[in-house]
Amino acid sequence: MVVSFWILVAFATITCLFTAWTLGANSNSPPFAPAIGANAISTMRAALLIGFFAAAGALTQGGAISETIGANLIDGVAITPLAATTGLLVAASFMAFGVYSGYPVPAAFATTGAMVGVGLSLGGDPVFGTYQQIVTFWLLVPPMSGGLAFLTATILRRDDVPDTVSIPLLAAAVAGILANVRLGVIPHPDRPQGSVAEGVALVVGAPTVAGINIVAVLVTVAFTIFGFRWIRKRTKESVDKGIKTLLLALGSVVAFSSGGSQVGLATGPLENLYGVELGLPGIVLLGIGAAGILAGAWTAAPRLLQATSREYAQLGLRRSIAALIPGFIIAQIAITLGIPISFNNIIISGVIGGGLAAGSAGVSRRKIGVTLLFWVITLATSIGIGFGLYQVFSTLLGIE
Repeated sequence: MVVSFWILVAFATITCLFTAWTLGANSNSPPFAPAIGANAISTMRAALLIGFFAAAGALTQGGAISETIGANLIDGVAITPLAATTGLLVAASFMAFGVYSGYPVPAAFATTGAMVGVGLSLGGDPVFGTYQQIVTFWLLVPPMSGGLAFLTATILRRDDVPDTVSIPLLAAAVAGILANVRLGVIPHPDRPQGSVAEGVALVVGAPTVAGINIVAVLVTVAFTIFGFRWIRKRTKESVDKGIKTLLLALGSVVAFSSGGSQVGLATGPLENLYGVELGLPGIVLLGIGAAGILAGAWTAAPRLLQATSREYAQLGLRRSIAALIPGFIIAQIAITLGIPISFNNIIISGVIGGGLAAGSAGVSRRKIGVTLLFWVITLATSIGIGFGLYQVFSTLLGIE
C-alpha cells in the first residue's frame, strides 16, 4: 500500500499538533507549579497564563531548538514526513503517559531519543558531537538549577538581609536578563534573533566601545532599575504582596521561556517538510506548535500542576522564587545554544534545591527517585521504539 505525500503531510501536521498539546499540558506546566504550591495563584488561572505566555514564547523564541531537532541530530539523510510522524508519535505517547500518570516525563529526552531512533532507521549517521553537547548540558542542569535555588533560598531566609532589599535585587537581575533575551521578532544583522537591548542599539545606531555597545548597556540598566523600583515599591507596601508579585512575574517569564524551548520538540521533526519540501516560512510551523501548546495548557495542564506543586515539595513563597530563577536563566542559555531541554528537569531540580534549604522533610525522596528512573527509561526506550516503529510503518505503507 502506497500512501500519498499529502496524506502524510496532513498526518504529520496533526501529530505535531498533538505533540504540542502534550507539551502545553506537560512540560510547560511546571513554571507555575511553585506559585500554586505557595498559594499565590489558583490552578485554573495559572493554566490560562501558561497558555498565553508559552504560546508567545513559542512564536518568538522557538526557531533555534526546532532547527536542532530537525536537522542537527542525524547526518546524511533528511527527515521524511513518515519519519517525522513516527518520531512525534513516540514522543507524544511518552508525554501523554506522563500527563495522565502524574509523573512528569521529560519531553526533550523523549523527542530527542525518538528522532535519533527514526533517523538511524532511515540510514542516517549519528552526530556524536551534538549528542555530547546535549547530554553534557542535561547532566549539568540538576546541579546548576538545584544549586542556584538552594543558594537563593538560603539568602532569602537570612534574617540579616531585609526583604525590601533581597526581593527587589532579584527582580532587578531578572529584568536585566530580560532586556537581553533573544526574540525572533527583533532583527539582528548577524543572527536570526535579537534582544530588546540590541534592537534599541541598532535603531539608535550607537557605536561600540571596546566591543561593548553603550546603548545596549544603558537599556539593560534601565530594565534593571525598573525591575528593582517596581518590586521594591510593592514590597514596601507589604512584604507578602511584593513576594507574590515577583513570584507571579517569574512564573510568567519562565512560562514564556518554556514555550520557546519546548515548541521545537514538536515542530523540529517537520523542519525539512515545511521549510524545504513545502517552502513555507518558519513562522507557519511555529504557529502550529504555539496553537497546540496553548490548547494543551488550557485543557490538560491543571492535573500536572497539582502533581508537581503538591507532591515534590511543600514550598514557601521565598523558596518558590528560588526555584524559578534558575529555571529562567538555564532555559534562556539553552535557547541561545540551541539545546533541547527538559523543563521538568530544570523546575523539579529547582524545587528540590529550594526545599532542601529548609531541610529535606519537604522533599519526597520516593517521588524523586521514580522520576529519575522515568527519565532514564524514557531516553533509552524512545530510541529503540523510534527505530523499530519506523521500520514497521515503512514496510506496511510501502515507503522506502
